[in-house]
Amino acid sequence: MIQFDAVHKRFPNGTTAVHDLSLEMPEGGVTVLVGSSGCGKTTTLRMVNRMVEPTSGTIRVGGKDVTRQDAAELRRSIRYVIQQAGLFPHRTVLDNIATVPLLLGFSRRKARARAAELLETVGLAADAGKRYPHQLSGGQQQRVGVARALAADPPVLLMDEPFGAVDPVVRTQLQDELLRLQKELSKTIVFVTHDVDEAVRLGDQIAIFRTGGHLVQCAPPAELLARPADDFVADFLGAERGLKLLSLRTLADVPQGPAPEAGNWSLVLDAANKPLYWASKDAKDTKAAELPVRPLKDTDSLLSALNESIASPTGLIARVDAEGALTGVTSRDDIHAHAGQAHTEARVAA
Repeated sequence: MIQFDAVHKRFPNGTTAVHDLSLEMPEGGVTVLVGSSGCGKTTTLRMVNRMVEPTSGTIRVGGKDVTRQDAAELRRSIRYVIQQAGLFPHRTVLDNIATVPLLLGFSRRKARARAAELLETVGLAADAGKRYPHQLSGGQQQRVGVARALAADPPVLLMDEPFGAVDPVVRTQLQDELLRLQKELSKTIVFVTHDVDEAVRLGDQIAIFRTGGHLVQCAPPAELLARPADDFVADFLGAERGLKLLSLRTLADVPQGPAPEAGNWSLVLDAANKPLYWASKDAKDTKAAELPVRPLKDTDSLLSALNESIASPTGLIARVDAEGALTGVTSRDDIHAHAGQAHTEARVAA
């Protein structure tokens, strides 16, 4: 656990970056810090490993006051991932990842073996280890940055907008990878972002700061979206916070039934019972007669289901199992009903 107790940070120019911050970041969880530029979120992150020293107050990691620990030793147990990955351009990917284990006294063979293992862990092919950073895409470089941070198996990861410099598709892939790794490794992660959707997707709890380093609200995503503490939080979360709440609930409990003939439309399946497209009986133009279908699994969100039901010519979504075979369909009305139930339950729980 990371604990901030009445922490204050004032810079020499008189600017207050963090104001009287008391906050607990649970062990094995992801705490996301969000807020506009200059609100103190990065300063808060950097105080955890003493890259910035607090003016007053106490910060504890695992029950130990960070200011009473040797800074170099502290940083070996807390790894830092930044937006541009910060890789050494003159070293291969494998040697980049092996850097910290070598510093900790691992033999070169053991350090490189650990690096090769982590390449696979973060979803990179083994031959990527022979390349240099400039030979990788931005998303691949970020994966290497995460692998290097994990190389010494640190209990704490600090991540400062690590996915901010990549395109939206790659960003989603990196978020998926982080969620997978966190499920497997259960690190204590402090994650800074300015993107509310990213915060909702990744965070076990979200801390919202306003200018001057004031913590306004810290809560799990569902509680935050259902019960913002004040107008500032509501405005920061945006007018679509109700839809964001639907991204936290899955289709698993929404009923489904057999695929009916829906007016002029029918669902066409292949030989393996996998949905291909919606077919119209009346349309003369082939393109108009065949409309795409995007099947969803139980693990997909209510928000995805709502979007797909609107795009569907029948208002139905096709549900499939892990192999992609049709299990049934769900109506737009059932999705709406469960969306309303999700909002009610979130407000009651908050």
